[in-house]
Amino acid sequence: MSVLYYQVGLQRAEEKKVADSDQSKKGNTETAALHDNTMTPRDGRRERGQIMHEAIPHRSHAAWKPDPDRPDPVDIIIQSHEGRLQELAPLRYGRMMISPFTFYRGTAGVMAYDLAKTPNSKVRVQTCGDAHLMNFGAFATPERNIVFDLNDFDETLPAPWEWDVKRLAVSFVLAARDNSLKEKHARAAAVAVAKSYRKKTYEYSKMSILDIWYDRIDWSVVQESTSDKELKKHRKAQTEKALKRTIASFYFPKMTEAANGKHILKDNPPTIYHWTGPEGDKFKDQAARSFAMYRETLQDDRRRLFDRYRLEDIAIKVVGIGSVGTVCAVALMLAPDDEPMLLQFKQANASVLEAYAGRSEFENHGQRVVAGQRIIQSASDIFLGWTQFEDGKHFYIRQLRDGKVKLEPSLWDGPRMEEAAVLMGAALARAHARSGDSAVLSGYLGEEDTFDEAIGDFSMSYADQAQQDYERFQKAAKSGKIQVAEDLGLD
Repeated sequence: MSVLYYQVGLQRAEEKKVADSDQSKKGNTETAALHDNTMTPRDGRRERGQIMHEAIPHRSHAAWKPDPDRPDPVDIIIQSHEGRLQELAPLRYGRMMISPFTFYRGTAGVMAYDLAKTPNSKVRVQTCGDAHLMNFGAFATPERNIVFDLNDFDETLPAPWEWDVKRLAVSFVLAARDNSLKEKHARAAAVAVAKSYRKKTYEYSKMSILDIWYDRIDWSVVQESTSDKELKKHRKAQTEKALKRTIASFYFPKMTEAANGKHILKDNPPTIYHWTGPEGDKFKDQAARSFAMYRETLQDDRRRLFDRYRLEDIAIKVVGIGSVGTVCAVALMLAPDDEPMLLQFKQANASVLEAYAGRSEFENHGQRVVAGQRIIQSASDIFLGWTQFEDGKHFYIRQLRDGKVKLEPSLWDGPRMEEAAVLMGAALARAHARSGDSAVLSGYLGEEDTFDEAIGDFSMSYADQAQQDYERFQKAAKSGKIQVAEDLGLD
């Protein structure tokens, strides 16, 4: 295979992209799909990656320049709220207004447009689609071990692997600036993401497919490897607290109350509240009927476990930043003797990547999220499944707060920011290795640091772009173009 051959392939891919774009205007789009599984020897696949590098040099990733026809980012944000609960728009915008970093967390759609204009190798993996640093964390596996991994998959889709790397690296620059760290620390963290991703991908390129699939990052190892003694103590305390806060002993008493001889979820506006009247009755009825479809998406043994519970109550529960406005709810489930379980319903819409990488192969976007999560995550919740309401809304369902440990970026200084970047770069490489071809990617990335430095340059430039977009967002609020809530429902 030659560089010329690869470049011809890229040209044909671009021609097909234009044709697909024309088709999309007629209502059809290309389907986003992973690469075909290959049985060719590892060395041949590595050579393919090396040829890709010659055709698309690492330095081509360094530059960022906005497209001349780039839409107003505020308009993209407003459009992304279409189909959501409009009464929650001010809450979403208010959470985004806190800082450029929180703004960035709510602008996956804006960056998807921008990333589609940047060079990529045309090699697809199952991407997270929104791989900023707050979408990583620790949680309990079905075996009750605590692991570190990606934990948000609302935008997951087969797409170019570079898009996840770039979104993660930029998030570190913005988090570092949020902590008033020097620019050298911000750039070092972005470079560390790419370097860790590159080195871990090389390790995976030498491993068997099964060994990659079984690999996971143990949270206790992460805790012990932290160089800051105070941060180590903090994480240990947070982990112990998370393990003690079980559904039965903590969340059930905290989140419910007795009323008319039954247990109901407590209202705590603006983040937890019941829809009342006919609308509330309809919502609860649809949720109850949707369990039949959801049940079929579980394994046989888990269906039997699920069958022991009944739906007692359901309420709207606002979560995160990017998800605000979608229909998210918490369902109180009770087994005999009133043993509780809390399930989270999350509405799933089309991934923001679909306009640029092709539509999902799944008609139900809840299934898209679940399928992507099961590919990417080293261990997923036993109650993870999907369903659809009679009004056409798609949902995925999982347990609420199952031993989760949140990260604490506000406590990170420069060295700790870099430590976290190394950890997440490795975790992202593991996630991509489960669906992608590490030999091809490692061949492309090589052993030198040119890709790492290019990502560092891109991240600094794009973080400046995000800052400018944030300032436009502030001006839109001052002019009244968008309404911003004062009560953000943050603890």
